[in-house]
Amino acid sequence: MRSDLRPWLALAARLLLGGVFVVAGLLKLPDPAAAVRAVRAYRLLPEVLVGPVAFGLPVVEVAVGLALLAGVFVRTAAVASALLLAVFLVGVGSAWARGLQIDCGCFGGGGQVQTGQTAYPAEVARDTALLLVALALARWPHSRFSLAPSRQEPLRVQ
Repeated sequence: MRSDLRPWLALAARLLLGGVFVVAGLLKLPDPAAAVRAVRAYRLLPEVLVGPVAFGLPVVEVAVGLALLAGVFVRTAAVASALLLAVFLVGVGSAWARGLQIDCGCFGGGGQVQTGQTAYPAEVARDTALLLVALALARWPHSRFSLAPSRQEPLRVQ
């Protein structure tokens, strides 16, 4: 890939990931009861952890998304988003494998749905694609229009 394109592609990756995480987090914040229902529906966590995860996850998503949008701590935010997406993939995959009929709650809502109303294949495809974007951004975090100082390329002695 041409090195002059990489910062523009990283900008696109930052905006995509950051936007997804900010929107996902902000849609969950106004309805904490729905967030609790969504986390509980996966049947993966002990009840004592359901509340803290349901309340904390949207805050983490918004923080990671804002860091990506602003272009600060980009590598750290990209790694955090990759970890979150990996956890989401495990959760959705587990629910799918166990035959649970739930909405992922990825953008608010969540919980039990009618038989045949799940969207597991689309959710797995979306999260896999976003995971690949996050991993690429973690590898090449330097982008245009970032608030972080730009990396200076080392001088090459010929």
